[in-house]
Amino acid sequence: FQDQAMMKTMSGGNCNLNVPAKNSYRMVVLGASRVGKSSIVSRFLNGRFEDQYTPTIEDFHRKVYNIRGDMYQLDILDTSGNHPFPAMRRLSILTGDVFILVFSLDNRESFDEVKRLQKQILEVKSCLKNKTKESADLPMVICGNKNDHSEVLRKVRTDEGENLVSSDENCAYFEVSAKKNTNVDEMFYVLFSMAKLPHEMSPSLHRKISIQYGDTFQQKSFRMRRFKDMGAYGMISPFARRPSVNSDLKYIKSKVLREGQSREREKCTIQ
Repeated sequence: FQDQAMMKTMSGGNCNLNVPAKNSYRMVVLGASRVGKSSIVSRFLNGRFEDQYTPTIEDFHRKVYNIRGDMYQLDILDTSGNHPFPAMRRLSILTGDVFILVFSLDNRESFDEVKRLQKQILEVKSCLKNKTKESADLPMVICGNKNDHSEVLRKVRTDEGENLVSSDENCAYFEVSAKKNTNVDEMFYVLFSMAKLPHEMSPSLHRKISIQYGDTFQQKSFRMRRFKDMGAYGMISPFARRPSVNSDLKYIKSKVLREGQSREREKCTIQ
Protein backbone atom coordinates (compact mmCIF):
# COMPACT_ATOMS: atom_id res chain seq x y z
CA PHE A 1 0.00 0.00 0.00
CA GLN A 2 1.95 3.07 1.06
CA ASP A 3 5.64 3.38 1.91
CA GLN A 4 7.49 0.24 0.91
CA ALA A 5 10.52 1.36 2.87
CA MET A 6 8.67 0.96 6.14
CA MET A 7 9.15 -2.46 7.64
CA LYS A 8 7.39 -4.41 10.35
CA THR A 9 9.47 -6.81 12.41
CA MET A 10 8.08 -9.97 13.94
CA SER A 11 10.39 -11.61 16.47
CA GLY A 12 9.82 -15.21 17.43
CA GLY A 13 12.18 -17.42 19.31
CA ASN A 14 15.60 -16.78 17.83
CA CYS A 15 14.39 -15.34 14.53
CA ASN A 16 13.54 -11.89 13.21
CA LEU A 17 11.09 -11.78 10.35
CA ASN A 18 10.99 -8.54 8.42
CA VAL A 19 7.70 -8.06 6.60
CA PRO A 20 7.16 -5.01 4.37
CA ALA A 21 4.46 -2.82 5.87
CA LYS A 22 2.60 -2.89 2.56
CA ASN A 23 2.26 -6.68 3.00
CA SER A 24 0.92 -6.52 6.56
CA TYR A 25 -2.84 -6.95 7.02
CA ARG A 26 -5.35 -7.30 9.82
CA MET A 27 -8.33 -9.64 9.57
CA VAL A 28 -11.19 -8.93 12.00
CA VAL A 29 -13.71 -11.65 12.87
CA LEU A 30 -17.03 -10.37 14.24
CA GLY A 31 -20.36 -11.86 15.23
CA ALA A 32 -22.61 -12.77 18.13
CA SER A 33 -21.61 -15.19 20.89
CA ARG A 34 -21.60 -18.95 20.26
CA VAL A 35 -21.74 -18.74 16.47
CA GLY A 36 -18.34 -20.37 15.89
CA LYS A 37 -15.99 -17.44 15.26
CA SER A 38 -13.11 -18.99 17.18
CA SER A 39 -13.78 -22.38 15.59
CA ILE A 40 -13.36 -20.87 12.13
CA VAL A 41 -10.15 -19.17 13.23
CA SER A 42 -8.91 -22.48 14.68
CA ARG A 43 -9.64 -24.21 11.39
CA PHE A 44 -7.69 -21.52 9.57
CA LEU A 45 -4.67 -21.63 11.88
CA ASN A 46 -4.49 -25.25 13.01
CA GLY A 47 -6.94 -27.26 10.93
CA ARG A 48 -8.66 -28.32 14.15
CA PHE A 49 -12.11 -28.03 15.70
CA GLU A 50 -12.57 -27.68 19.45
CA ASP A 51 -15.80 -29.18 20.81
CA GLN A 52 -15.59 -27.35 24.12
CA TYR A 53 -16.95 -23.82 24.05
CA THR A 54 -14.85 -21.13 25.71
CA PRO A 55 -16.18 -17.54 25.63
CA THR A 56 -13.81 -15.19 23.82
CA ILE A 57 -12.93 -11.82 25.28
CA GLU A 58 -10.58 -10.98 22.44
CA ASP A 59 -7.95 -13.24 20.89
CA PHE A 60 -5.06 -12.10 18.74
CA HIS A 61 -3.14 -14.35 16.35
CA ARG A 62 -0.42 -13.75 13.80
CA LYS A 63 0.58 -15.79 10.80
CA VAL A 64 3.49 -15.00 8.50
CA TYR A 65 4.01 -16.31 4.99
CA ASN A 66 6.84 -16.73 2.54
CA ILE A 67 5.15 -16.88 -0.85
CA ARG A 68 7.56 -17.28 -3.74
CA GLY A 69 10.15 -15.33 -1.79
CA ASP A 70 7.87 -12.46 -0.68
CA MET A 71 6.97 -12.02 2.98
CA TYR A 72 3.39 -11.39 4.17
CA GLN A 73 1.88 -10.97 7.62
CA LEU A 74 -1.72 -11.57 8.63
CA ASP A 75 -2.89 -10.45 12.07
CA ILE A 76 -6.18 -12.00 13.15
CA LEU A 77 -8.43 -10.31 15.69
CA ASP A 78 -11.06 -12.71 17.05
CA THR A 79 -13.49 -10.43 18.86
CA SER A 80 -15.95 -10.95 21.69
CA GLY A 81 -19.54 -11.68 20.76
CA ASN A 82 -20.77 -9.61 23.70
CA HIS A 83 -19.03 -6.38 22.63
CA PRO A 84 -18.81 -5.02 26.21
CA PHE A 85 -16.84 -2.00 24.96
CA PRO A 86 -18.43 -0.40 21.86
CA ALA A 87 -15.45 1.94 21.43
CA MET A 88 -13.13 -1.07 21.17
CA ARG A 89 -15.31 -2.67 18.53
CA ARG A 90 -15.23 0.57 16.55
CA LEU A 91 -11.43 0.68 16.84
CA SER A 92 -11.24 -2.93 15.66
CA ILE A 93 -13.28 -1.97 12.61
CA LEU A 94 -11.18 1.11 11.91
CA THR A 95 -7.93 -0.88 11.95
CA GLY A 96 -9.27 -3.88 10.01
CA ASP A 97 -8.34 -4.56 6.39
CA VAL A 98 -10.51 -7.63 5.73
CA PHE A 99 -13.56 -8.82 7.65
CA ILE A 100 -15.39 -12.05 8.41
CA LEU A 101 -18.89 -11.68 9.86
CA VAL A 102 -20.18 -14.92 11.36
CA PHE A 103 -23.69 -15.99 12.31
CA SER A 104 -25.25 -19.35 13.07
CA LEU A 105 -27.75 -20.70 10.58
CA ASP A 106 -29.89 -21.98 13.46
CA ASN A 107 -29.98 -18.62 15.26
CA ARG A 108 -32.03 -15.79 13.78
CA GLU A 109 -30.78 -13.24 16.30
CA SER A 110 -27.17 -13.87 15.28
CA PHE A 111 -28.12 -13.16 11.67
CA ASP A 112 -29.72 -9.86 12.70
CA GLU A 113 -26.49 -9.01 14.55
CA VAL A 114 -24.47 -9.61 11.39
CA LYS A 115 -26.74 -7.22 9.51
CA ARG A 116 -26.09 -4.58 12.16
CA LEU A 117 -22.35 -5.24 12.04
CA GLN A 118 -22.26 -5.01 8.26
CA LYS A 119 -24.00 -1.66 8.38
CA GLN A 120 -21.67 -0.39 11.12
CA ILE A 121 -18.54 -1.47 9.24
CA LEU A 122 -19.67 0.25 6.06
CA GLU A 123 -20.54 3.43 7.97
CA VAL A 124 -17.30 3.53 9.99
CA LYS A 125 -15.08 2.74 7.02
CA SER A 126 -16.94 5.21 4.83
CA CYS A 127 -16.33 7.94 7.38
CA LEU A 128 -12.61 7.08 7.53
CA LYS A 129 -12.39 6.91 3.74
CA ASN A 130 -13.90 10.38 3.42
CA LYS A 131 -11.34 11.82 5.84
CA THR A 132 -8.34 10.09 4.28
CA LYS A 133 -9.47 10.26 0.64
CA GLU A 134 -8.69 6.56 0.32
CA SER A 135 -10.29 4.60 -2.47
CA ALA A 136 -9.48 1.11 -1.22
CA ASP A 137 -12.13 -1.60 -1.42
CA LEU A 138 -13.52 -3.30 1.69
CA PRO A 139 -13.24 -7.10 1.38
CA MET A 140 -15.81 -8.85 3.55
CA VAL A 141 -17.25 -12.33 3.87
CA ILE A 142 -20.55 -13.05 5.57
CA CYS A 143 -20.40 -16.56 6.91
CA GLY A 144 -23.36 -18.70 7.93
CA ASN A 145 -21.83 -21.35 10.20
CA LYS A 146 -23.21 -24.74 11.32
CA ASN A 147 -24.59 -25.87 7.98
CA ASP A 148 -23.97 -29.42 9.21
CA HIS A 149 -27.09 -29.12 11.38
CA SER A 150 -30.40 -30.50 10.24
CA GLU A 151 -32.46 -28.33 7.90
CA VAL A 152 -35.22 -28.57 10.49
CA LEU A 153 -33.11 -26.38 12.78
CA ARG A 154 -32.34 -23.78 10.13
CA LYS A 155 -33.66 -20.32 10.93
CA VAL A 156 -32.02 -18.34 8.10
CA ARG A 157 -32.65 -19.11 4.43
CA THR A 158 -29.78 -19.16 1.95
CA ASP A 159 -31.31 -16.40 -0.17
CA GLU A 160 -31.44 -14.10 2.87
CA GLY A 161 -27.69 -14.39 3.31
CA GLU A 162 -27.08 -13.94 -0.40
CA ASN A 163 -29.20 -10.78 -0.40
CA LEU A 164 -26.78 -9.14 2.05
CA VAL A 165 -23.96 -9.30 -0.48
CA SER A 166 -25.81 -9.01 -3.78
CA SER A 167 -25.02 -5.33 -4.31
CA ASP A 168 -21.32 -5.43 -3.36
CA GLU A 169 -18.71 -7.19 -5.49
CA ASN A 170 -16.27 -7.04 -2.57
CA CYS A 171 -18.59 -8.96 -0.27
CA ALA A 172 -19.34 -12.69 -0.51
CA TYR A 173 -21.63 -15.11 1.30
CA PHE A 174 -20.75 -18.65 2.36
CA GLU A 175 -22.50 -21.32 4.37
CA VAL A 176 -19.86 -23.32 6.20
CA SER A 177 -19.32 -25.86 8.92
CA ALA A 178 -16.29 -25.28 11.12
CA LYS A 179 -16.99 -28.68 12.71
CA LYS A 180 -17.00 -30.62 9.44
CA ASN A 181 -14.59 -28.22 7.70
CA THR A 182 -17.09 -27.61 4.93
CA ASN A 183 -16.48 -24.62 2.62
CA VAL A 184 -13.97 -23.08 5.06
CA ASP A 185 -11.03 -23.20 2.64
CA GLU A 186 -13.20 -21.89 -0.18
CA MET A 187 -14.38 -18.99 1.98
CA PHE A 188 -10.83 -17.89 2.79
CA TYR A 189 -9.76 -18.30 -0.83
CA VAL A 190 -12.47 -15.91 -2.01
CA LEU A 191 -11.79 -13.44 0.82
CA PHE A 192 -8.09 -13.22 -0.02
CA SER A 193 -8.88 -12.95 -3.72
CA MET A 194 -11.20 -10.00 -3.08
CA ALA A 195 -8.45 -8.39 -0.97
CA LYS A 196 -5.98 -8.94 -3.84
CA LEU A 197 -3.80 -11.06 -1.56
CA PRO A 198 -2.03 -14.22 -2.72
CA HIS A 199 -4.50 -17.07 -2.83
CA GLU A 200 -1.76 -19.25 -1.32
CA MET A 201 -2.61 -17.67 2.04
CA SER A 202 -5.66 -19.97 2.09
CA PRO A 203 -5.28 -22.85 4.57
CA SER A 204 -4.90 -25.65 2.02
CA LEU A 205 -2.62 -23.86 -0.46
CA HIS A 206 0.61 -23.53 1.52
CA ARG A 207 2.86 -25.72 3.61
CA LYS A 208 2.71 -25.25 7.37
CA ILE A 209 6.11 -25.05 9.01
CA SER A 210 7.37 -24.70 12.57
CA ILE A 211 8.83 -21.63 14.26
CA GLN A 212 12.15 -23.52 14.41
CA TYR A 213 12.65 -22.69 10.73
CA GLY A 214 12.19 -18.97 11.36
CA ASP A 215 15.84 -18.08 10.76
CA THR A 216 15.64 -19.22 7.13
CA PHE A 217 11.95 -18.53 6.59
CA GLN A 218 12.41 -15.02 5.23
CA GLN A 219 15.22 -15.85 2.85
CA LYS A 220 14.33 -15.82 -0.84
CA SER A 221 16.58 -18.84 -1.20
CA PHE A 222 14.38 -20.72 1.29
CA ARG A 223 13.79 -23.89 -0.71
CA MET A 224 13.91 -26.88 1.57
CA ARG A 225 13.76 -30.06 -0.47
CA ARG A 226 10.41 -31.25 0.87
CA PHE A 227 8.84 -27.80 0.32
CA LYS A 228 10.31 -26.76 -3.02
CA ASP A 229 7.40 -28.03 -5.10
CA MET A 230 5.00 -25.61 -3.38
CA GLY A 231 6.76 -22.25 -3.12
CA ALA A 232 4.35 -21.05 -0.42
CA TYR A 233 4.86 -21.53 3.31
CA GLY A 234 3.03 -20.35 6.41
CA MET A 235 4.10 -20.14 10.03
CA ILE A 236 2.10 -19.21 13.13
CA SER A 237 3.80 -16.86 15.55
CA PRO A 238 3.27 -18.51 18.96
CA PHE A 239 4.27 -15.43 20.96
CA ALA A 240 2.39 -12.66 19.15
CA ARG A 241 0.46 -10.25 21.35
CA ARG A 242 -2.11 -7.71 20.31
CA PRO A 243 -0.65 -4.26 19.54
CA SER A 244 -1.65 -1.71 22.16
CA VAL A 245 -4.81 0.34 21.86
CA ASN A 246 -2.62 3.42 21.94
CA SER A 247 -0.66 2.29 18.88
CA ASP A 248 -3.88 1.55 17.00
CA LEU A 249 -5.21 5.01 17.85
CA LYS A 250 -1.99 6.60 16.64
CA TYR A 251 -2.19 4.58 13.45
CA ILE A 252 -5.70 5.85 12.72
CA LYS A 253 -4.81 9.41 13.74
CA SER A 254 -1.84 9.45 11.39
CA LYS A 255 -4.07 8.33 8.53
CA VAL A 256 -6.66 11.00 9.23
CA LEU A 257 -4.12 13.77 9.71
CA ARG A 258 -2.05 12.57 6.75
CA GLU A 259 1.03 12.58 8.95
CA GLY A 260 2.22 9.30 7.55
CA GLN A 261 1.41 6.98 4.70
CA SER A 262 2.67 3.85 6.40
CA ARG A 263 0.53 0.84 7.26
CA GLU A 264 3.00 0.06 10.04
CA ARG A 265 1.52 -0.78 13.42
CA GLU A 266 3.19 -1.55 16.72
CA LYS A 267 5.84 -4.23 16.60
CA CYS A 268 5.01 -7.63 18.00
CA THR A 269 5.74 -7.93 21.71
CA ILE A 270 7.36 -11.17 22.83
CA GLN A 271 6.99 -12.61 26.30
